[in-house]
This record gives sequence, C-alpha cells and structure tokens, in this order.
Amino acid sequence: MRNERASSDTRHARTGKDGAFFNKDGVLIATVEQFTSNVSWNNAKYSVLGDAQEHETANTFAISLTMSQIVVEDDEFIVELMTSLQTQVMPSWTFQGSLLGRNGSEERVIYRECVPSGQVDIQNVAVGDVIKRNWNFFVNRAPSLQSLLSVDRD
Repeated sequence: MRNERASSDTRHARTGKDGAFFNKDGVLIATVEQFTSNVSWNNAKYSVLGDAQEHETANTFAISLTMSQIVVEDDEFIVELMTSLQTQVMPSWTFQGSLLGRNGSEERVIYRECVPSGQVDIQNVAVGDVIKRNWNFFVNRAPSLQSLLSVDRD
C-alpha cells in the first residue's frame, strides 16, 4: 500500500458519545444534545494592474458556536438570559468543548466571551417531540486549543 495512513485506524474514530460541553469552571453541561463551532473567513479581494486574475488576502474571521439543549430543568443559562432581557445587560459566557480519544487523549477547545447572537429559543414546544432549546452564540475572542487528540500507532 502506498499511503499507509489513508484509511487510518478506524478503532480511533470518534462519535458524539465521546464529546462533551462544559462551562467555564469545567462542569459538564449534561443536557446539551449537540454543539458546533465554526469559523467564517472574510477575505478582501483585490486585482493588480496587468493581471486578469482576481486575488484574495486574509482580512477578518468570525467564530460562531451553537448548541441544542434538552430542557430537563431551568438552569443558569436560561436564568441569566431572562435576567439580561429585564436588565438589558447582555450575558457573556465561557465554554469548553471536549472530544475524548480512545487512548485517553483529549481535544479541548476554550471559547471565551460568548454572547447570544441571532435567534435563541426561550420555549420551543412541539407535540410528540423532546423539548429542546437552541442557542446561538458569537465568540468574541479567538478560541484556544488546550489539548490535542492523538492516536497510538501500532
């Protein structure tokens, strides 16, 4: 085989059960069904005299974080959100996303200064479905990578 790492080692493939979402103190937010973080790049386009090709250079980026929370009981997030609506002082949170490797390694990313952005569910109720609350955040500080997954090569 020419590329011995092409298929990798499927024993090390991770699924959602290997992920976790924590608050700033490292306490597991147990009712989160899923979370996603994304980076969006906004490049500046330019063209140069004598060159018909358009070019881009890195300009800005934006980080967004979304989570879907199963509503079991009201918790600190909805309380802080509802209080912020009354006081008009918007909340800001720090989160930690984690993915545990089979060999005990861990990928952990810290998201700081997360503020509600776009739509956040206050109540989302439908007959015959598990009640969930969807959250959207804008991350105001660049995420920091605390640790990496690794794979033991046999």
